[in-house]
Amino acid sequence: MVVLEGLAMSFWLLLICVVGIANGPVGLVVFYEQDVKDRVIKLGLTTAAQMKKNAILVSLALFIPVLIVVPVLVYFVNGARGFLDGFTQMAWIYLIMNLFDRFFIDWYWVGHTKAWEIKGTEDLKPYIPKKTFIMKWLGTIVVFPMLAATIAFVFHLFGK
Repeated sequence: MVVLEGLAMSFWLLLICVVGIANGPVGLVVFYEQDVKDRVIKLGLTTAAQMKKNAILVSLALFIPVLIVVPVLVYFVNGARGFLDGFTQMAWIYLIMNLFDRFFIDWYWVGHTKAWEIKGTEDLKPYIPKKTFIMKWLGTIVVFPMLAATIAFVFHLFGK
């Protein structure tokens, strides 16, 4: 069940990206580095206000499922009991989702296709520079397991 839930979260992430760039990658420029964001505004392709609005929408679409749906699935659908069971299941779901993000979305889709290329910013490639790439991997390996542990601890405190 956990693998299916991890794949479902991967699909959700993919869906957010597909919808977000449906009218062009500028729709999700919030995911790009600051130099790209500044250039897109300078080119008149969007505004800071529109980027802020998109950032809020994308954050809600991503973090509500991550922070609410995954724990609900783990504890109330899968029947996890205790800290270790809940932590393990959430950590696997988050790992599957993040590996999909690192390999398919970041490495392949953003790095090896033109789908995320914004005209006038080609000189700012790669869109995911080495430092950001490392930070994303640290998030996958460290931050998301810590998130799973924190949520599992909270559920454990409340007797789940």
